Amino acid sequence: MKTKHPFNWKSHSKAPIVGIVRGLPLDTVISIANAYVLAGLSTIEITMNTIGASEIITEIRNKFPNLNVGAGTVCSVEDYNNAIAAGAQFIVTPVINEEVIKKAVADDVPIFPGAYSPSEIYKAWSLGASAVKIFPATQLGPTFVKDILAPLNNIKVLPTGGVTKENIASFFAAGATGVGMGSSLLNKELIKQNDFNGLAEHFKNIKAEIKAYL
Repeated sequence: MKTKHPFNWKSHSKAPIVGIVRGLPLDTVISIANAYVLAGLSTIEITMNTIGASEIITEIRNKFPNLNVGAGTVCSVEDYNNAIAAGAQFIVTPVINEEVIKKAVADDVPIFPGAYSPSEIYKAWSLGASAVKIFPATQLGPTFVKDILAPLNNIKVLPTGGVTKENIASFFAAGATGVGMGSSLLNKELIKQNDFNGLAEHFKNIKAEIKAYL
């Protein structure tokens, strides 16, 4: 089962930030996606444990054809199949599920599996990951990324968890090829106030922090 519209690596590489949407209703996600487009971001992930995740993925894909819309928290082949059927263009997992990774690789769908230790990171990459989501990166920080990439320099890593506007540049300086960002990107106060122009500015400011690394 393949996605009909492949992941746009070119647009992703201009702003390699994966925004993680969890537990938000469709109308809010549409407003976030609008702000995304305004700010020049391109890659957004809807977690499969969000109520109505499949419908949200389908709707955002239809309304925003230039965005890369993917599915996160994919923990089983059932989740994977539901995500692809909804139109997901990439897959993110919190753990290494070999069956899911192999299926995505066979289907030519980009997959960012979650891994924590050097052995897990190497295993995920060996199974064919497009990039390995170092998760949670909160306690590990940029130094861990730098240390990992000294011996494992061919691996593309996507630290997720604990990445903020203040430290995002240091993750890229350490060798990350992208990052995943949830609450620090999707500012709860701005969303609560329906200030989506403010949110777009917030996105632009974060994107500006990594300009030197793109």
